[in-house]
Amino acid sequence: MKSKILFVVYLLFSLMFINAGLNKLFNYIPVPEDLPEKVQQMNAAFEEIFWLMPLIGIVEALGGILFIFARTRPLGAIVLFPIMIGIMIVHLTVAPSGLILASVFFAINIWAIYENRERYMPMISR
Repeated sequence: MKSKILFVVYLLFSLMFINAGLNKLFNYIPVPEDLPEKVQQMNAAFEEIFWLMPLIGIVEALGGILFIFARTRPLGAIVLFPIMIGIMIVHLTVAPSGLILASVFFAINIWAIYENRERYMPMISR
């Protein structure tokens, strides 16, 4: 039962990142009108670097796809970790309204990394 619940949580986490990544590439979700001014300024700054948002979108979509499958989940968790750090920083500094949801997703990512910690050992052991 625990493994089925965990799979559903991981699947929803993955689908969120796949959707967010594809949206950065194809812009099919409209930007809300009521975004805080600082968030709008930050988004404008990111869009000045024309290759940054497509790169983030590709990393998010790829990480989400890797995260779905148990065999590639450790790699997906590590690929998505820097994205999650950025999300947490944004919600801690300029958009605190989404901090609870961001914290839940951060916890899911940390849990996946912790759950697969033995798979990372060959990278850090001599």
